[in-house]
Amino acid sequence: MVYEKEMSAALALAREAFAAGEVPVGCVVTDREGRIIGRGRNRRQENADATAHAEMEAIREACAALGDWRLEGCSLTVTLEPCPMCAGAIINARIPVVIYGAREPVSGSCGSVIDLFFERYGHQPKVYGGVMEDECAALLRDFFSDKR
Repeated sequence: MVYEKEMSAALALAREAFAAGEVPVGCVVTDREGRIIGRGRNRRQENADATAHAEMEAIREACAALGDWRLEGCSLTVTLEPCPMCAGAIINARIPVVIYGAREPVSGSCGSVIDLFFERYGHQPKVYGGVMEDECAALLRDFFSDKR
């Protein structure tokens, strides 16, 4: 399956978030050669920070690795469809490819609620959704069933 290696790495980070009591979302950013240059997982509870999403952490790490705010030629793979904040960061970082696992019906900004990448922001990444969706969605279901 295309992007399975990247999504497996993102799922490992999501499992770390789950174990830490965070909503289990993980993200990786890969460079042109397919090397992971940014990793992130949700840390909102841990950091008491509303912006501590997996994508934000992975984008920051990738920018530091490249020494540039532009992540042209990179791909972002995340276990859950990005929210508006993370979609905005993807647009601002000029990431050309976004891969996500599970859809997010409450705040998904790649088509579930709105498609911010369709709007005229001057950068429109290619989006591939539903990659390893069953595994990504199951982890989220398990997390939230434990909370109820």
